[in-house]
Amino acid sequence: MTKLSVEHLLGIKYLKKQDIDLIFKTADHFKEVINRPIKKVPSLRDITIANLFFENSTRTKLSFELAEKRLSADVINFSSSQSSVTKGETLIDTVNNILAMKVDIIVMRHPNVGAGVFLSKHVNAKIINAGDGAHEHPTQALLDSYSIREKLGTLKGKKIVIIGDILHSRVALSNIYALQLQGAEVMVCGPTTLLPKYIASLGVKVETNIKKALQWCDVANVLRVQHERMDIKYFPSIREYTQLFGINLDLLKSLDKKIVIMHPGPINRGVEITSEVADSDQAIILNQVENGVAIRMAIIYLLAQQIRN
Repeated sequence: MTKLSVEHLLGIKYLKKQDIDLIFKTADHFKEVINRPIKKVPSLRDITIANLFFENSTRTKLSFELAEKRLSADVINFSSSQSSVTKGETLIDTVNNILAMKVDIIVMRHPNVGAGVFLSKHVNAKIINAGDGAHEHPTQALLDSYSIREKLGTLKGKKIVIIGDILHSRVALSNIYALQLQGAEVMVCGPTTLLPKYIASLGVKVETNIKKALQWCDVANVLRVQHERMDIKYFPSIREYTQLFGINLDLLKSLDKKIVIMHPGPINRGVEITSEVADSDQAIILNQVENGVAIRMAIIYLLAQQIRN
């Protein structure tokens, strides 16, 4: 397979296993590029990319920007807080104005679920979903899987637990789809109030005891509690959450095996994970950041190839 089976990257649920394999193979090549003294390639010199962020983002936005610049694309950055959106302009109007500037690819983060799908039906550009509400975050799931593959060699048969605020997380859903597509077993662990009612129907194991979850897994992907998405209290206090679901060095030492620790960031140190764990040799958090650039370069490059053909 030499091209993606999809026209846009809207969510992992639209991808095939072969798409993921192709993205990873392409990312292997770009990872080698970004570790060279000259980190830039002229691959997308004729491509213009608009980054549309209707929600705050630091890491994802920077990672996409860096990926685009490493590929020599022309980049337009758009943030809704400094735009006509605050004056009532609609999503379609905003995008059409940007498309009038002859944009080829749109990277978009939006608070509404399905915003990327909506856009893909109305505009003539490739859409990459950089997160839609609490729905999907496909590039994060791909870089997570890629990082696990790099560390463990394969995902097939591996046991991955996703811990924390599953209810409000777009990372969790995309990860579940991506991991299962690659033959991994998936468990979710967190307070019952932060586990969606439908979660078991996705074919994942459900656990509310952190020690049991960690003892079961090969890899723990730890999520932060997303207070900004909460309109009610889902647990009594941060202190209690940390006591029941926080990961510290003593807890890891109490296991009879060494597991891999991941975190998509931003980390609330001392809440879901202690600094000792985040900075330990079991954590691959900084590898995830580095791999994020290579994965995003691969996706942008593969979609740009479709524009040219």
